Order: sequence, then C-alpha cells, then structure tokens
Amino acid sequence: MRVLVVEDFEILARTIGTGLRREGMAVDVAGDGHGALDRLAVNRYDVVVLDRDLPGVPGDEVCRRIVAEHSGSRVLLLTAAGTVRDRVDGLGLGADDYLPKPFEFVELVARIRALARRPATSLPPVLSAADVTLDPARRVASRAGRRLELSPKEFAVLECLLAAQGRPVSAEELLERVWDEAADPFTTAVKTTVRRLRTKLGDPPVVHTVREAGYRVGA
Repeated sequence: MRVLVVEDFEILARTIGTGLRREGMAVDVAGDGHGALDRLAVNRYDVVVLDRDLPGVPGDEVCRRIVAEHSGSRVLLLTAAGTVRDRVDGLGLGADDYLPKPFEFVELVARIRALARRPATSLPPVLSAADVTLDPARRVASRAGRRLELSPKEFAVLECLLAAQGRPVSAEELLERVWDEAADPFTTAVKTTVRRLRTKLGDPPVVHTVREAGYRVGA
C-alpha cells in the first residue's frame, strides 16, 4: 500500500510517516499543497492523508483536484477543526473520510487500511488465490492453513499480487506500490523480495513469473 502524507507541521508529518512505514506501508511526505500536487502528478497512491490547513494550495483545493482527476486515490482529511459542520464540509469536497486532530495513531492506521480496501473495483476483505489467503486488516497471511511469517515488504508484495486477481503485476508497478519515492528504480529489491516470498510460500510454486509482464499468483 502506498500512502501520501500531506502535513505542514514537520514533526507531525515525520512522526506519521515513520509510524506508517513501521506498519508496512510505503509513505511519501509533502509539506504543502504544491508538493502534494507535484507528487500526485507522477505517483499513484492508495490513500492520501491530507491536512486541510496547508500553506500555498489549501488542502480543500488539493482534495478537489484529486476527486476531479478520478485518480482512484482515497482521501482522508485531517484538521484541528472537528465540528460536525467541518466534517460535513470536508466530506462534501469528495473526501472519503475525516479525522479531527488530535487523534490516536492506531485509529489513523485503521482508517487508512479501511480506505485502501475500497478501491474503484471492490475487493473482498480477505484476498485469496489457490490455497493462499491474506487478511489485510488483521495483517495475517497463510497457505493451506499454515501461517506465513512475512516481512512487511513481503506481505505488501503478496497483497498486491492477490489484489490483482490473476493479472500479471510488473516489477515496476510493485516498486511503485510497495516502496516509496526514495527507492532506486534500478534496485533488485523487487526480485529479492519475490524470491524470499516464494521460499516462505513453499511448494508447489504459487508466484509465477510471466515473461515480459511481471509476476502473478495462481495455481
């Protein structure tokens, strides 16, 4: 899952970014509306955590542009103003959820994961293919009833492959979805992570290489 955090209070932005990465998410951070729009122009995000009170381009305008461009990104608005009227106005902009400050970090994580499970094409709460199952909310993956001990990146790669529902996913797409903008485009991280994932999944192989297309999960 790839998340963009847009927050002008640097300490809070850094804290959220660090915490979400520990939860296995790929996170980019922007400190204002201009930075957010620059990143949205070149990257695809599952969820945008967006402060409404931004310098430069206001958070409300960033939200409007995300909605107008039909990017598929879910928007979670953050603001210190937490009245019912403020929430109604925020949702009226086209945001998918609204969280007033101050908030508990565990609630932020839960809301982000809930939004990520609501893509344009609805996905089931538990992903599966062959005898592999993955529950994004509980962060549990298993094969034939055997729980898999996966690293955050391995879990995220498997989640992307299962969510594709048999469609091959390129290494470039995995790099974009699972790693953040600091990732080296020439890195072997995807290949290494897929190799480790295959080892943990065991035999018979369930992650297949599709020539010139990427990887897919299937029998």
